[in-house]
Amino acid sequence: MKIFNQPITGSEVVLDEATPMAGLIQFYQGFNARDLETVASNWLQSKQASMSNPLGGVKRGWDEIAGVYERIFNGAATVYVEFYDFSLHETESMFCAVGRERGWLEKDGHKLELAIRTSRTFLKYRQGWKQLHHHGSMDNPKLLAQYQQLVSGRQEAV
Repeated sequence: MKIFNQPITGSEVVLDEATPMAGLIQFYQGFNARDLETVASNWLQSKQASMSNPLGGVKRGWDEIAGVYERIFNGAATVYVEFYDFSLHETESMFCAVGRERGWLEKDGHKLELAIRTSRTFLKYRQGWKQLHHHGSMDNPKLLAQYQQLVSGRQEAV
């Protein structure tokens, strides 16, 4: 297990596409640019892919997962996250990154600071990596409710 304190924002230069860091950087590059094509190329395009996060609940298969990202990227809210304080657990054919995301969500002049526990599992695929699973959760129920409200556009108070 390797522990990293330097955050991944997606703006890092990838020197070796075969490294786990390249897979992580590609995801955050696509996410923070609201680039569904880059995010899609990072994920395993299979029914085996799964995601459990604060917005979408449990999604299985790339088609369901893509719907969550489309909602985030095409919505009125802007979301930025970076991955930090994480560990990498590696084998030859897969790795799991376990850590935290911090960032913000901004919509209609409201800015919400985000704190998310995150894990991402990748499979070795040709010369690089494909994301197989993502899990994200928020410890603070009030933060979770505000996040869901701002992204979904619901008007009821939280």
